[in-house]
Amino acid sequence: MAVSPIGPRSSSENREPAQEYSNADIVPMVWVTTALAAVAGLLFGMDTGVISGALPLIRNEFHITQGTEEWIVSSMMFGAAIGALGSGWISRVLGRKLALIAASVLFFLGALIAVLSFSTDVLIIARILLGLAVGIASFTAPLYLSEITPERIRGMTISCYQLMVTTGILAAFASDLAFSYINSWRWMFGILMIPAAVLFVGVIMIPNSPRWLASRDRFEEARTVLSKLRASRGEVDHEMKEITSAVKDEDNKQSWGLFFSNRNFRRSVTLGIVLQVVQQLTGINVMMFYAPRIFELSGFHDTSAQLWSTVLVGLVNMLATIVAIGFVDRLGRKPMLYAGFLIMAIGMGVVSFIMHIGPDTPFLQYSAMTALMLFIAGFAMSAGPLIWTLCAEIQPLKGRDFGIACSTVANWVANMIIAAFFLSLLNVMGGPNTFLMIAILNIVFIFFTVYFVPETKGVSLEHIEKNLMSDVPLRKLGK
Repeated sequence: MAVSPIGPRSSSENREPAQEYSNADIVPMVWVTTALAAVAGLLFGMDTGVISGALPLIRNEFHITQGTEEWIVSSMMFGAAIGALGSGWISRVLGRKLALIAASVLFFLGALIAVLSFSTDVLIIARILLGLAVGIASFTAPLYLSEITPERIRGMTISCYQLMVTTGILAAFASDLAFSYINSWRWMFGILMIPAAVLFVGVIMIPNSPRWLASRDRFEEARTVLSKLRASRGEVDHEMKEITSAVKDEDNKQSWGLFFSNRNFRRSVTLGIVLQVVQQLTGINVMMFYAPRIFELSGFHDTSAQLWSTVLVGLVNMLATIVAIGFVDRLGRKPMLYAGFLIMAIGMGVVSFIMHIGPDTPFLQYSAMTALMLFIAGFAMSAGPLIWTLCAEIQPLKGRDFGIACSTVANWVANMIIAAFFLSLLNVMGGPNTFLMIAILNIVFIFFTVYFVPETKGVSLEHIEKNLMSDVPLRKLGK
């Protein structure tokens, strides 16, 4: 797709809407729509967290090997990668709303089959279905939220989605702990059916994305939706002008054509892919999937203590995400990424050191747990919500589905590889070296952020797109 190289607007021109309107002008429909879409994040988190507590019980019931255990964990990521890949087509052709409805149905079916599983093979199939749902939700929900919310609160609303992910993880850890007392991993999966039903009913009530409607040449419908989501006619007119301009600046080639014909689009797609791989290499999902095993390595050998510690992980994860929501549109994306990567590096470095000398005293054991919590907090306030936010912001309108699909697939493929081989890596390298490697990677990611990641705080999606297509360096897309 050939795009006219239109120069960026001046800073004052770009920020006019943010100066003219305040957060007090946000209409209630925006918050309602955000809340309902974010339920997809709740399910995403619950499906991510549930396996942590269920796995020991599944291991005892089916007497599985370590290899089968890794397959049960990683099968969800395999499904998520496929779901994310397919959701690009679903979201582009049928719309963001129908994609979220499809995710809710798959969440419900996957949970139901997991409850009824009579073998590990059936359980793996259920996990793949749940993964398909997660892949669609993780692609569509941030994209949808980025397109319906005003630019001045866009970072906050996408971070609210991530807050729901962390809330889901906490809810899964808490339900795992509760159902562990009756040794029922099936109930741990069954609880997923409740929010899946809520998501299905809720999404029916929310509007389609005005940017998606405009991309399908349904401009009047787009304006009608915007009039319900913005506080004044002036704000609607301004945003429709930007959306219409972005659509008309592009021809009718499909995203594949744009990817192969336009170097600048390839830059944004590549950055999105790398950002998602970076998020996985921070080590966060290793913690989420294998938290009890990691606490065992840290000196907590009692199963109940491990599960209580896992609940604490979920709580810290959720609370630190609230920090991101409060500051992402004030401090900006990059300062919070710098702080988060540094905190994660320190946390993993301390864990590595304690494991190296041996956590053989209560002081060292609780120090290791504190460092692990520090790591979780660092991720939840930075790379957790902000990478999803950035990936939803940097892609041009016509290629947004394709670009976000590529980055989301990259997330889940990297996630799957890490989950499938982490236990083997841990056995080969040992705990101290494994966590030292994670600490070093997080230091590297600070430099990556400096040189390649743009600051997009308070900048419209259309302005970011104009900078991208004008060959502005990636780190300056928000200027």
